[in-house]
Parts: sequence; structure tokens; C-alpha cells
Amino acid sequence: MQLTKYAHSCVRLEHDGGVLVIDPGGFSEPAALDGADAVLITHEHPDHVHVETLVRQLDRRPVPVYGPSSLARTLGEAAEALEPVEAGQSFTAAGVAVRAYGGRHAVIHPDIPVVDNLGYLFNDVVYHPGDALVVPDDVQVDTLFAPIHAPWSKFSEVVDFIRAVAPRRAFAAHDALLNSNGYGVLDRQYTALSNCEYQRLEPGTKIDG
Repeated sequence: MQLTKYAHSCVRLEHDGGVLVIDPGGFSEPAALDGADAVLITHEHPDHVHVETLVRQLDRRPVPVYGPSSLARTLGEAAEALEPVEAGQSFTAAGVAVRAYGGRHAVIHPDIPVVDNLGYLFNDVVYHPGDALVVPDDVQVDTLFAPIHAPWSKFSEVVDFIRAVAPRRAFAAHDALLNSNGYGVLDRQYTALSNCEYQRLEPGTKIDG
């Protein structure tokens, strides 16, 4: 597998000629979707799915969109492409084996409704949790995309999540709301405390999965 980290939570996964894109949201580059054979969306928030960009892509090249069934009310014209997924489900997307975990978004505030959220495990080695800290305790994850900063998150909880997943390496995700000061502080802290190889990648960086 080859992985390309785009801005915020967007990741492009290429494997055996198939291209799969996770969470092409409003903070991410539209080019991430070029040539995609399937799109996976963890949940309905706009930083994880930019509907206008997705619709334009589907007009050019219709492909399946996988995600919680509740996405249908958000996707508009793209809803007909939705392949609903539930927590615990295994399926294949763009030739890649996928397992779904979790089910619910982390609580932002008691006054804000909690939406559905799925974490996705790819080929039993790469894990993208979306916006929840659900540990896939039935497999040894090699590569984790960790949501390092969010309105719903607490630094100590994210560190403990990374430690519980215990990957060989963790890459920063969900970081578009940070500035250079925040990057500097959190990069140092996560590097020191994650108990694994930790790195924040510049958007567009490619790595082997």
C-alpha cells in the first residue's frame, strides 16, 4: 500500500491499482479525489466530507461512497452513491479489505447532538478512527492516523488512545485548526509520550503502508 496524507483528516490509499480516499473534507485538497475508485467517510461533519467537491467528483467518475447510513441526509445529490456501513462490518473497497469500528462521534458538548462515526481499519494494518477514540482491540495496528487536536479532544486522552492502539507508528491527523505554535508544542509532546514512532506529515507526503 501507498498512503498519501492530505490536509486535516484526508488520506489517500493506493493498493494493487485501486485508489481509496478517506474523509475528503473542506480543509483538504480536492485533488485527493482524482482517480478515486471508492470514497470512505467517517462521519457527516464538513471537515470530513465537502459535499460540493464530492458531487463534482462523482459527476466526473461515479464511484461508491461508504459511510454511516446517516450520511444520506448530508450528501444531497451524492446520497445515491452511498453504501451504508455499520460498526463491526467487514467489506472490500477499491480492492482493499476494510473493517468498521465504533459507531458514534466523540462528545463535543452535551448541548451538541452526537452523530454517527466509524473508524476504518485497512488490510488489518492501517487505522483511521475518524472523530472517536475507539481502539480496535482484536488486531495489531501497524499505522495509526491519530486525531491530535479537536474541539472534542483532550491531549491526555489522545496520548492514552495512541498507547492503547500501540501501533508501530502514528501520524498526526485532524490538525487543520492548529497554527505553527500549536504544531510545535503538540509535535514535541506526542513525540515524547506516544510510545511509538510519531510524525506529522506535510500535506501531499507519500509513505508506504
